[in-house]
This record gives sequence, structure tokens and C-alpha cells, in this order.
Amino acid sequence: MMNQMKTVLLLSLLSGLLIVIGGYVGGQSGIVMALGFALVMNIFSYWCSDKMVLKMYHAREVDSSEAPALHRMVADLASRAGVPMPRVAIVPTQAPNAFATGRNPEHAVVAVTEGILNLLSPEELRGVLAHELAHVAHRDILVQTVAGVIGSAITALASMLRYAAFFSGGRSSDERGNNPFAMLAMAMLAPIAAGLIQMAVSRSREYLADEGGAKFSGQPLMLARALEKLQASSQRVPMKFGSPATEQMFIVTPLFGGGLTNLFSTHPSIEERVARLREMAESGRY
Repeated sequence: MMNQMKTVLLLSLLSGLLIVIGGYVGGQSGIVMALGFALVMNIFSYWCSDKMVLKMYHAREVDSSEAPALHRMVADLASRAGVPMPRVAIVPTQAPNAFATGRNPEHAVVAVTEGILNLLSPEELRGVLAHELAHVAHRDILVQTVAGVIGSAITALASMLRYAAFFSGGRSSDERGNNPFAMLAMAMLAPIAAGLIQMAVSRSREYLADEGGAKFSGQPLMLARALEKLQASSQRVPMKFGSPATEQMFIVTPLFGGGLTNLFSTHPSIEERVARLREMAESGRY
């Protein structure tokens, strides 16, 4: 419940930021224009997210005859989660990871890499799959899309505001929207703030999926152990292809190339996630 409330609060903050920067650019008309632009940019990716992501990662859908054990596990967990049986896919890479995508539970796909199948025990894999099905049950692709639409609108408005500040010729005014220095500051800070809020939304959804995964699998400690293994192995074998834009979809950060980009992760720390799962196991609240 706390993570659900946190997501609502963060989306409200993101919407408030949109209203503020929209007021700088052009009031209500500026907000409507930016939202329309953002919707056009994001609606296609939302509707076709499963096809786009599977193609990006060269994932191959497998049926029950090709991967019977994997299909049985997913089917059982889907029943526990109260969602339709999703399609199942395997990504041909030794980087251990997993993700779920699809615009709604009826069009969901759960994908695992070859690396995770080789790394985890059946019980640990079950915990990971339960986590991904929690994302499906919670409609996290929709949540992330809403955050992405608002964030894209803020970025578009910030770009307009930056040009307006430059074209003002350095003239200042007592009016809030005509001060070029305030406009430029807003144009620089708003996208950063929006990005930080979007990362916070993603982290809150990861905690929620961990809680759901522990509930659906009935084994929070197996998910905790899987996360520890995945963190250690992902650092040794990072995923070398794909896009950082899809980072939030994976159960652990794929570490696209490593470096400073990992400082701004869409995922909470593995240590904190493991600690929460162990607390759940000790308290029996799952």
C-alpha cells in the first residue's frame, strides 16, 4: 500500500512540474500542446511495446514443447497472480536477467535470458518469474508510460522555454514568464527534476513487484537469493546490446557498459531489496 501511495504522489509531483513549466511557456495552451506532442511520441511505443522490446533483444518466443518446465512455472504463477498466461520468450545472451512487457495482462510477455536459466536454481527462478508477473498484474508498463508521457512533455516544454529565453535578447521583466534568467533556469532544471521523479517511480514499482513476487511464489528468501546472484553475475557479464531506455523493465539493472550511468539507476539497491524481502520472510507477511 505504501509503494502504491508513493507512486501516486510521485506522479502528482510530475504533473505539478508539468503545470509549472507549462505556465512559463504558454499557460494552459502550452501544457496541452506539450501533452499532445508527448502522447504522439509515446502512444506507439506503448501499443507495440512487446514487439519492439522482443525485437530489440532478439528474444524468441518458445512454446510448451520447447520449454515445458519454464511454461509450467509461468502458468502456475500466472494463476496465483490472477492474470492470463503470458507469452514466454528467451533472450539469447549469457547476461542473466529477465523482464516483462506488454500493454496489458492480456498481451503480456515474460522473457528470460539464457544466462539466468543457467545461473539460478528452479526455486530462485520461480521467485524471479513471480516478480515479473507482479509487474504484469500491477500494470507497470502503463504506469511507466504515463510517467514517460508527462516527462516527455516536460522535456519538450523545457526546450521551447530555452529557445524563448535566448530569443528574449536578455531583456528582463517583473513578469514571471518574461524573465530570461528564470526561464533558462527552469528550462535546465525541469527535465532533471522530471528524470529524477521518473526514476523514483520506477524504484517504487520495483519494491512493489518484489512484494508481489514474494507473495505469488511464497518464497521471499528465494527471490532475495536470486537478486544477490543476479547482481554479482550482471557485473561480470553485462548486457552489451539493447537500449538504456528499457533499463527499468529488467529485474536488475542490465549495466549497459557500466560507468557513471549506473549512478542514476532506475532500480533501488539490491541490498535494500534483499533486506526488505528478508524482513518479509521473518515477519511472515506475504
